[in-house]
Amino acid sequence: MLRFAVGQIVRFASLMVAVSVLTFALVSASPIDPVQANTGQAAMLSMSAEKRAQLAERWGADEPMWERYTAWASDAVRGDWGESLRFNAPVAEVVADRVAGSALLLVSAWILSGVLGTALGIIAGAMRGRAVDRVIRTYCYLLSATPAFWLAILMLMVFAVQLGWFPIGFSVPIGRSAATVTLAERLHHLVLPALTLSVTGVANIALHTREKAVDVMTSDYARLAAARGEGVWTVMRRHGLRNLLFPAITLQFSSISEIVGGSVLVEQVFSYPGLGQATVTAGLGGDAPLLVGLALATTALVFVGNLAANLLYGVVDPRMRAEVSHVRG
Repeated sequence: MLRFAVGQIVRFASLMVAVSVLTFALVSASPIDPVQANTGQAAMLSMSAEKRAQLAERWGADEPMWERYTAWASDAVRGDWGESLRFNAPVAEVVADRVAGSALLLVSAWILSGVLGTALGIIAGAMRGRAVDRVIRTYCYLLSATPAFWLAILMLMVFAVQLGWFPIGFSVPIGRSAATVTLAERLHHLVLPALTLSVTGVANIALHTREKAVDVMTSDYARLAAARGEGVWTVMRRHGLRNLLFPAITLQFSSISEIVGGSVLVEQVFSYPGLGQATVTAGLGGDAPLLVGLALATTALVFVGNLAANLLYGVVDPRMRAEVSHVRG
C-alpha cells in the first residue's frame, strides 16, 4: 500500500507539472495580447507607450515563457498561484469560487449520465434485436454525433424561450444576490445545464453497457438459467448485474473527463458561472495564471476520478486484489 501511495503521488505531481508547462506554452504561443485583451481597444488607443510598457512588465507579457513559468512555479510551490488579470483577484480564490459554482452542476450531470446510460444499456442488451434495442441505439448514435453546444442552444430555445419552463441562463435569478437565493431557485437554474451536460455522456456509457449486457445474456450460464425457465429480467437480475457492475464503474469514472470537458461549452451557452466559463474567459484574455490554475484544478478532478475507479476495482473484483498482491510479492 505504501508503494502504491508513493507511486500515485509521484504520478500526480508529474502530471501537474506537465499540465502547467503545456498550458504556459500554449498561452505563450497564442496571438492574443494580454494587455490589449484586458484593457480594451479604446483604452489601448489612448494609452501611452510608457503605460503599456508598465502593464506588460507587471503582467509579464514581454518576458520569455520559461522565465514566466519559473517565476510562477517558485510561487506556486509556496501556495501562491498568482493573480488573475481578468478578475483582478488571487487565482486560488477565483478557482475555488468557480469550483464551488460548478460542483453541483458537474456532480448532477455525472450521476444522471451514469444512471441513464447504464439503465439504457441494460435494457438494450436484455432486449437485443427488438424495437426497444433499435430505438436506444439510434438515440445513442444521434447523441454521439450531436455537438454539445448545439444541443445546449436547442434546449435553451425550446425549454427556456418557447415553453418558458426554465430560466434562460445564469445560476441565480438576475438582479438577486446569491445569499438571498433559495435552494429551490438554484436547482431551477441548474436543471437545463445539468440535463444538457448529462446527455453528452449518456451515449458512450449506454453503448458500452449494452455490449457487455449482450455478452452476459449470450453466456453459457445465462443460457442455462433460461433453459431452467427463468425469464430475461430474472436472468439479468440474478446473473447479469453483478458482471455489469465492474465495467459500469470503469465507464462511470472514465466519463469524468468528458463531463468536465463538456462543461466548457455548456456553461458558456447557459452563462453558468463555473469552471467552463472561467476557462473560456481566461483563454480569450490571455490570462496565463488563471488558465493554469483552472487546468490544474480540472486535471486534479480527473485524476481523483480515475484513482477512485482503480480503488473500487479491488472492492468489486477480489481477483484484481489477488493479482496486485501477487505482482508485488
